[in-house]
Amino acid sequence: MIWCRFLCRQGLEAVLCATPEDAINELNTGTYSALVLDPVMVDGAIGVADLATYRNPDITIIAVTTSNFFSDGAMFELLPSARGVLRAPIRPSDLAAYLEHYTQKPHSKTVSQTA
Repeated sequence: MIWCRFLCRQGLEAVLCATPEDAINELNTGTYSALVLDPVMVDGAIGVADLATYRNPDITIIAVTTSNFFSDGAMFELLPSARGVLRAPIRPSDLAAYLEHYTQKPHSKTVSQTA
């Protein structure tokens, strides 16, 4: 929730989804240039990322996780649209910088999935 509010204050359009179902509904009804998620924390997160990539092959996916599971770069094999794996906790400004860099659009729409 903190990320979503911070991103909105930075001029980005951001939508917070509490469940994979909420994220899927958002992806089915809107067009997004970025997806921020924790691939380990929420069951179904990888499926949400797959759908996001299917809907928009150019979507930027940023994974934010406390897990060491993806430290070997496996995230980039699982999700070709992944542009970064950030280790939580992160500063919201770091996340905003990643999004601005990879989307190159200061007012991109972002869907963020958290538990």
